[in-house]
Amino acid sequence: MDTLEKLKILSGSARYDASCASSGSSRSGGEGSLGNASTGGICHSWSDDGRCISLLKVLLSNDCRYDCAYCVNRSSNPESRVSFTVEELVDLTVKFYRRNYIEGLFLSSAVIQSPDYAMDRMVSVVQKLREEEKFFGYIHMKVIPGCSRDLVRQAGLYADRLSVNIELPSGDSLNLLAPQKRKEAILKPMAFLGDAISASLQERKKNRKAPRFSPAGQSTQMIVGASPESDYRILSLSQGLYKKMNLKRVYYSAYVPVNQDNRLPVLAKPPLLREHRLYQADWLLRNYGFDADEILSEKYPFLDEHLDPKAAWALRHPEFFPVDVNRADYAALLRVPGIGVTSAKRIVSARRFAVINPEGLKKMGVVMKRARYFIICSGKPVEHLFDRPALIRQKLLVAETGPGSSSLKQRQLVLSGLL
Repeated sequence: MDTLEKLKILSGSARYDASCASSGSSRSGGEGSLGNASTGGICHSWSDDGRCISLLKVLLSNDCRYDCAYCVNRSSNPESRVSFTVEELVDLTVKFYRRNYIEGLFLSSAVIQSPDYAMDRMVSVVQKLREEEKFFGYIHMKVIPGCSRDLVRQAGLYADRLSVNIELPSGDSLNLLAPQKRKEAILKPMAFLGDAISASLQERKKNRKAPRFSPAGQSTQMIVGASPESDYRILSLSQGLYKKMNLKRVYYSAYVPVNQDNRLPVLAKPPLLREHRLYQADWLLRNYGFDADEILSEKYPFLDEHLDPKAAWALRHPEFFPVDVNRADYAALLRVPGIGVTSAKRIVSARRFAVINPEGLKKMGVVMKRARYFIICSGKPVEHLFDRPALIRQKLLVAETGPGSSSLKQRQLVLSGLL
């Protein structure tokens, strides 16, 4: 099988990793043009400064020895099993880069023979790219749970970002759906990476020539909907990972049924809306100062499908409002629906020079169709509805979906108890 045939299979096998999104675009530039695009394994990621980066997203191999119930590459599936050699994948990456298809590599692999064997081959790929080909493009590399710490350490010296997929939110679900994997084998390399990244940052403060270790940090991925855990359980786990593992990002992947297995739920479609709400709640954890116990609880374990998590929190806590935008501190402003990190900073800066009015808030980027129900501006409420959360909820739904939306009408029937 030639390299391009392997690429077609192994890029398709990598598409369920949520860390990047496939471009799905093919475009070839002619003489005098600049740049090319290809569908084969090209995906997009984003740098810290918001720049979009095109990556070759591919598996080293799909020849897996594990039989995880939810995975398209499980050993019991009658799939074509192929593997790149180290030289093939290095050559492919360099050629794609020279043709301006990509700016980097997203590399993962099935567990070929053993975790150490698979990880050793992936490390060989990135080592050869860095040392022999002098390739300085972005590299995101998956760590195989259960591999040796020495291989993880080597990977961190070559890759920009490393990730260990936790996959399922509990040990019980992991034992049921991926019985050959162990929770400890996933958490140990995550903890090691967190410590090594912190140590590297401290060392580079003392010596700018010290080697960088996974400078873009580490991330992980959880599958949503393949197991019975609540959103509260998922967010609590994510919060713990952020605090204990020095984690940069948790990715949430709506479960896509690719196998028939009686251990898996029967879903009409992937829970994409649930995935979206989890990303919104995760944003509150990372950037808005919320705790998982504030967003959800044992009593309310699932996110509201109809409202974003911050608006849902605000409706459950009317005692916190109204917030005076001319007096409230930065942390309080971040709790207001419609006020984001950038607009909160602008408010704090601008009010030193003049009293802020509703028109001024709009110019600062505040989404007034949400914020108006929760704030005092120029000494008076924008809307006098603080004691009527049910009515505010209806108005927020109108603002999100528009007055003519059939989905809105259905939601309003739900609110009134008719559905």
